[in-house]
Parts: sequence; structure tokens; C-alpha cells
Amino acid sequence: MPFARLSSATTPTCHLGLGLAAVGRPGYINLGRERDLPADRSVGALRARTHELLDAAYAQGVRYFDVARSYGRSEEFLADWLNARSEIEDVVVGSKWGYTYTAGWSTDAERHEVKDHSAETYERQRAETAELLGDRLDLYQIHSVTPDSPALTDKELHAKLAEAAARGLSIGFSTSGPAQADAIRAALAVTVDGEPLFRTVQSTFNALETSAGPALAEAHDAGLTVIVKEGMANGRLAGPQAPDALKAVAEETSLGCDAVALALILREPWAGVVLSGAATTGQLASNLHAAVVDLDEDQAARLAALAEDPRAYWERRGSLPWH
Repeated sequence: MPFARLSSATTPTCHLGLGLAAVGRPGYINLGRERDLPADRSVGALRARTHELLDAAYAQGVRYFDVARSYGRSEEFLADWLNARSEIEDVVVGSKWGYTYTAGWSTDAERHEVKDHSAETYERQRAETAELLGDRLDLYQIHSVTPDSPALTDKELHAKLAEAAARGLSIGFSTSGPAQADAIRAALAVTVDGEPLFRTVQSTFNALETSAGPALAEAHDAGLTVIVKEGMANGRLAGPQAPDALKAVAEETSLGCDAVALALILREPWAGVVLSGAATTGQLASNLHAAVVDLDEDQAARLAALAEDPRAYWERRGSLPWH
């Protein structure tokens, strides 16, 4: 299991990963994005920014990198970085399939990505990912499974995924939406020849959206590695946008709201890897301070009170504009 390499690492940041959703394409829904990226959002400019982030993350002990077919050219940018640094052999690479990027490198496209969890899409995107990442890919996840996703019941797809697992690729899934817990529990029941299919789960969990927590604990107890995404709630927990309670705790710790928000997740015993979605090296450095934040019980309780109704949270997330 590739995540054993992270578990055996000794750096405090081994449980923090870097996701490239925010820099693999010119448009995304993070708040403040218009300030985070340069005015030049050409392929070359974002490739350079991505490589800068990867260099900084690796130098500071980060060893898990997260991409997806729908994150623009994120797989390509990561593959270029890995190919240029052939001496690096201790990283774990995860990607996702199930969404197709359709924005054509535009920030104002009518649709930025199209979801399809069919076996045919898996075959196409698996070949595309293999062409870029080859044997550097450790984990391949179904992107954004929901309780009604056909990926949970498609036996043909399960067989294809099991074949990939037999060849050494770890198979996982990610979740989105207000019913993440239901999707996680349904996925835990998926087996092939009596054996569980999935080895990892990647879900949204943060101070504002905690509804998946009990199901993620169950997944951890079942032997899955839990990866947490959107720990910053797409920028709602950073800087000026942060709730007053988070700002107060951050002031008490003398660290940023982002570090405190991620540290709250790291307190969970089931959290295997918590992703930073930083778009600048300054954000990354601040995010990585989460590894040394020591929240007391009172501070954690005050932050826990920030949790929103999941339907309200996801409605708000769905209204965020693509910048």
C-alpha cells in the first residue's frame, strides 16, 4: 500500500498533501483566486507556478500529490515535474477519473467539467492518465461519488477496477455533496469476489462541513486511508473570509486561520492525509504550519461550533463563481 510510505515518514508534514486543483487550470471556485494567480494564466505560466509549489512542498516534507483528469493540465504539470526530477522516488501520486475537463483553458466557459462514471469513461481516462504518469501513479480514484452514482453498482466497472488493483494500482473514490456519509457507507459495501474494492476515500471535511466525519471514521476502521479535501472550504476559512471564532483562535496561536483550520482536521484520528490547495508558496508555507498547531479542548470546541447544516453548506459552495 503506497500510503505506508507516508505513515513511516518522520517529518511532521507527512500527513499533509498538496492538491493541484487550483493551479492546474485557469478557472476555479476558490475565493480570492483573482489575487492568487498572475494575470498571465497561460499554460506556461501555470506550469511554472505548479512546479514552484511542488518544489516548495517537497522541500518542506510533503510527499502526497493529488491531481485529476478534470483539473485542466494538472496531471501533465505533475508528470513534467517528476520527469525532471528522476531522483525523487518517495512521493505518492493520486489522480481521479470521472470528470472530463471541458473549459478549453477558459475562465468563462459555460461548463468547466462534465461528470460520467461509466466503464467507457474509465477506460478512456485511465489510458490518458497512464500516458502522462505511467508507473508513477499509485492511486486512482472515482471522482465525486454520490449515493446515486452508477459507479457503486456497475459490476463491469468494478471488474475493470479490480483488474487494475491486481496489477498494483490502489483504487479509491472521492465524495461530494450533502450526502457524503451515505456515499461512503455504500462504497464500503462494494466487493469483488468477496474482497473490498476500495483502499482509500477522499472527502470534504472542514470546520464548516463535518457531516462525513462518522462515516470517515468507519472507513478508517475498515482499513481505508482517509484523504481530506477542501479543508479550507474553498477559501471561506482563510484570511478576511474566516469566521470570527476562527480568527480568535488563530490570534491565540499566533498562526494563520488556514493553519488552524487544517490543524482542526489533523486532530481527527482517522485523518490519514489532509490536502493543502495552496495557489502560492506563501499560502503553502502557512498551510504547513498546521502540523505544529496544538489546539486545546476549548479552542477545538469553539471551532466545532462553526459547523453548518450540510445542505446549506453545499448550496453555498454550488453558488461560488468560477474565477
